[in-house]
Amino acid sequence: MQAIVEANLPLRIAAVISNKADAEGLQYAQRKGIATAVVDHQAHASRENFDAELMRCIDGYAPDLVVLAGFMRILTEGFVQHYTGRLINIHPSLLPAFPGLATHRRALEAGVKIHGCTVHFVTPVVDHGPIVVQAAVPVKSDDTEQSLAARVLHQEHQLYPQALRWFAENRLALTQERVNVQDAETLDTAMRSPWEKS
Repeated sequence: MQAIVEANLPLRIAAVISNKADAEGLQYAQRKGIATAVVDHQAHASRENFDAELMRCIDGYAPDLVVLAGFMRILTEGFVQHYTGRLINIHPSLLPAFPGLATHRRALEAGVKIHGCTVHFVTPVVDHGPIVVQAAVPVKSDDTEQSLAARVLHQEHQLYPQALRWFAENRLALTQERVNVQDAETLDTAMRSPWEKS
């Protein structure tokens, strides 16, 4: 979230919302003069009730796009469908490989030579939405979960703002289960190579 704010994108961040009152992102947003809100999932009897309250809170800010950044909860189908085509996430793997948690450990255990991250539109199937852009990093022979995660995170901080810039500039065309990036200059950047200089 901080990387998105600091990218000075051509968009207005309406609010930062968290399910945890002590989230560092809330304090950062407040220092930047961005509206904040907390919807505590523990205060709701069911996932559906929490998502309904979260939806009400989000809709109060009338955003064009809902950006998941460090929000670690599985959202209900009703919530996801409410924001179809307007809900975006970043995942620390090259989807469809390694959806879910512990992606770096699983990548190392699988012995893959390339790992990375994916910005995608959210659908009811977790970590399987239409892909906007991906960044790849080489997996080194001496990598640990921590070293691989750090290299992927560096790419995440560049990739997510880029995808949001394309959205703000109306360059993303979502058709069925695919995302096309409009403008010939951006077509070749829908995948960052592990050997490119960052």
